[in-house]
Amino acid sequence: MALSSEINQYLVSVLHPEAYEDFCPNGLQVQGKEEVSCLVSGVTANQALIDKAIEYGADVIVVHHGFFWKNEPREITGIQYQRLRKLITHDVNLFAYHLPLDGNQIWGNNVQFAKQLSLPVIGPVCSKDRNALMLYGEYNAPVHLADLEKLISQQLKRTPLCLSGPGRPIKKIAWCTGAGQSFFREAIDAGMDCFITGEVSEYCVSLAREYNVNFIAVGHHASERYGVKALGDHLAEAFNLKHQFIDIDSPV
Repeated sequence: MALSSEINQYLVSVLHPEAYEDFCPNGLQVQGKEEVSCLVSGVTANQALIDKAIEYGADVIVVHHGFFWKNEPREITGIQYQRLRKLITHDVNLFAYHLPLDGNQIWGNNVQFAKQLSLPVIGPVCSKDRNALMLYGEYNAPVHLADLEKLISQQLKRTPLCLSGPGRPIKKIAWCTGAGQSFFREAIDAGMDCFITGEVSEYCVSLAREYNVNFIAVGHHASERYGVKALGDHLAEAFNLKHQFIDIDSPV
């Protein structure tokens, strides 16, 4: 058995939520039982994940996308009530880490995503970015967009959206998991040949064509499956917990 309060203290000490200005609270969002033995990790705390975690016997759930986002209604009604009622009824702890999990240099989404695609990590694109929300690397020899598209399709089990910088080979590459398309211009200014993220916006098409820089959108969910799983594996080992990563598929 482990104590949820000790897990809470440990997560704060290694993920440093105080270093981020985020869109939601990070840490323990819903308190459950104190003595715990079974952990489920997943990308988003939706009803499907909560139901499957309870079926699995979890008393701890760790996610990347939790509850209580800015601009959400404050009333606990509808689906929010149903999710919270299920957690509280079954005495399940819910931990959620958003930006702190993106930027962590061991279990973070950006680092773990790079491992999936064997991306050559050098460090943050911006030297002042202590939170490492966009990483970059450089290949020893140029690769082509079609080769990256094939690799992503094989590793992530989905076809990415690729916007070609016409004929531009790729040596310097940057990435930011999730909804990181707003970093595209910064990647261009830093001299990148390609930028990978989860989502795409309309303006990215014009930027890719007019700056001749490749852009790849792999899906928000697909890009962020790996950090929370790695964190769950680590917690299971550190606290002697049974652990299962549950992937609730999302096309976005």
